[in-house]
This record gives sequence, structure tokens and C-alpha cells, in this order.
Amino acid sequence: MARRRLIQAVGDALAEEMRRDPKVIVYGEDVELSITGDTRGLHDMFGHDRIRNTPICEATLTGMAVGLAAAGYRVVVHMMFSNFFYTGMDAIGNQMSKLRLMTGGQVELPITVIAGYGGGAANAAQHSDSAYPMLLNLGGINVLTPSTPADAKGLLKTAIRGRNPSFFLEPSGRGGEIGEVPDGDHLVRLGVAAIRREGTDATIVAIGRMVKPALAAAESLAAQGVSAEVIDPRTLVPFDETTVLSSVEKTGRLVVVDEARERCGVASQIAAVVAEKGFASLKGPVRRVATPNVAIPYAPNAEAHVLPGAERITAAVLELVGAVRRLPA
Repeated sequence: MARRRLIQAVGDALAEEMRRDPKVIVYGEDVELSITGDTRGLHDMFGHDRIRNTPICEATLTGMAVGLAAAGYRVVVHMMFSNFFYTGMDAIGNQMSKLRLMTGGQVELPITVIAGYGGGAANAAQHSDSAYPMLLNLGGINVLTPSTPADAKGLLKTAIRGRNPSFFLEPSGRGGEIGEVPDGDHLVRLGVAAIRREGTDATIVAIGRMVKPALAAAESLAAQGVSAEVIDPRTLVPFDETTVLSSVEKTGRLVVVDEARERCGVASQIAAVVAEKGFASLKGPVRRVATPNVAIPYAPNAEAHVLPGAERITAAVLELVGAVRRLPA
């Protein structure tokens, strides 16, 4: 295995897939210079025909992706920040997510959209959203939220080879983190969650960038005699319900940590799934730890105040476990 930073693992995946298939092309905002680091060096390797900067016009980026994919290319679009989905939404919501169905399978759209999401880097309100909940609501789009370099590489390679549009979301402020990445043609199957830590008292489902504070919370809880299991879904569409429900059946308690806003976030969806399909296993209410329904502030101290962190996760688990223990036998 090699130790790679997350952004390096993304670049490795792109280079390997471009070598493997000449129909893979990459374009987007500043992909040649790569100010985020994940496409660095690709222009030198593959040239202007396959790596190309575009104007800052997200409606054009997403519309081009649909046309190029329909014409037979495997398209990777780099949109930098997930907030920019909003300005490219017509092609995303009305074309990418629907054309395969509307054409009876005659048109396939192998499109992979890359963007950073979330706070933690003081990028201010228009660059710090976790915009994936709206993608889940569309249907026909895969949503990938890797938390480790190995998963970043494996999920991205799987997405590029796929037949449907996938949104690959990089955790902002985490691109420099280092981890082991398997050698060779490393692929990660969509829809299979990872159990990052096993436990018996409570299940913590943490999405993407929230896995790190969830694991820190689990360490703190262990010191207080509470055993927390931490699950990383890795993909939100498709979603591994089986692993989550099995964990809740074992622990009886669920805390969902989601950097998206609390209202209509993915935490709400996961809570609803468990309430519908695993209610008999629950020993207490499902707790959500999410961002309040506000814009993400620019100031680092204010930003840290609204984003979920280890202390809030720990408090939610302790409240849930404590409430259960106070019930009469």
C-alpha cells in the first residue's frame, strides 16, 4: 500500500482511468492549474484535448456534460464547490437524472461531477454548503461521500466506469489528510457502508467529513464507559440500509451526524428509514446532529460553532444512553 493524501488519491484515480479509456475527459473551473490540487499534473500528461479549463458558467458545464456523455464520452466535470450545483441545476435536475428513463435506456450518461463541500475552511456562505440533500431527491443520480483517501480513489474509479451520473463530493478542508491506499486497480463498490469502529451501546452514522469527529467522539465515549459503533455510509445513493439497520438492532440507539442543514437533510432521511424499518430495535428516539438552518458564517470561530463536532456528537450519545438508563426496568 501507498500513503497518499486524499487529493492525491483523487488525482491518481483520474490519471489511471484516463490511461485506461481514451474516452475519459476532464474539464471544469481551473482544472489545468488545479488550485484544489486534485487534478494537478493531468494537463501535462494528457494535453489540452482531454484536460480543459472552462469559463465560470456552471449552466454551461452541466449542459456540456449531458451532450458529451450522450455522444459517447465518459465525462468528468470539476465544479470546485457544491454550492455551484445551484447555478447548474437545470441540466442536473431535468437532464442528467431523467434522460435514461425518458429515452427507454437508449441514452446513457456516464458523467462524474466532482466538487468540494462543507465548511471548516472559512470559505464563507457561498462556498461552504453541503448541497447533497437536493441530489438525493432527484432520482437517477449516485451520490458519493468518501472520507478516506482509499475510498476517494476507489469510489471515483467506480463512478467513472459506471453507466449513470455520479456526484463525487470531496470533504472541504480534508484534502491534505493522509491514508493508506491499496495498490493496483482499487475499486470500491457503491452502496456498501464501512464500519469504522465497532460498538455495542449506540450507533453513530457519520456522513463524509463527519466521520473524523464521530471517531473522536467514540474515543471520548469509550473513556466514559460507552461503546459506540461508527458507520461511514460512503455513498448516500445507493445507501446501505442493511448495515445501518443491523447495527441499530445490536445497539438499540442511533445518532446520525450530517453536515448538511438539519431541515430536510440526509440525517432526516436516515432517521426515517430506521424509524420505518427498525423501530422495534430502538430503545430511545433517534438523535440528529446537524448544522442549524442558517448560512455558514465566514469567521472561523462562528463557523466552528454551527458545524457538528465531536463535543456535540458525544453529548447526543450520552443524552440518549442516559435517558434510556433512567427508564424503569
